[in-house]
Amino acid sequence: MLAEWLIHKDQLRSYIVKKTGDLDLADDILQDVYIKASQKIEQLESRDKLHNWLYRITHNTIMDFYRTQQIHEELLDNQVAEEMSAELINLQAVAQCLRPMFDCLPEKYRQVMILAELDGLSQQAVAEQLGLSLSATKSRIQRGRVKLKEILMDCCNIEAGGEGIVDFDPDPKCVEFCKTSAINDGVHQSA
Repeated sequence: MLAEWLIHKDQLRSYIVKKTGDLDLADDILQDVYIKASQKIEQLESRDKLHNWLYRITHNTIMDFYRTQQIHEELLDNQVAEEMSAELINLQAVAQCLRPMFDCLPEKYRQVMILAELDGLSQQAVAEQLGLSLSATKSRIQRGRVKLKEILMDCCNIEAGGEGIVDFDPDPKCVEFCKTSAINDGVHQSA
């Protein structure tokens, strides 16, 4: 466990600092994460999933820390506005991360996915615009979603919770992956 921990330790610390903004607190939380991971290593199903498993423990440890603090401050109006703008910035960051992934899809899936998922057209409208049957359109959208999910899982470290995606961290290999995927899948050719 120690050798694997040393590989991920610095990334986890950076993640904690990003979430808390406190270097000393990050060291304390990182220590708690190591203890929890060491105690629960037998629960890890596969060593391939160690990275995501450690991030999940880290996220939960950060949340546990804030729950125990029980500090409640009344938000001022400008703090609420700042929080909303931060949320908008995060949504825009996710959108910027997703857009190139749509471009990585093979052409027959890319067109229907962009029209249905990004442009918000109904499946019937997509079928009419592309001259496809409704069942063919539904099938392509369904397969396109599966392919997009595969691309997304390869390109981002995603933390999901009961409320959906809690956080994401784009992987630097994502840019290269899209270039390689486009060439391998024949995105520039009609499929």
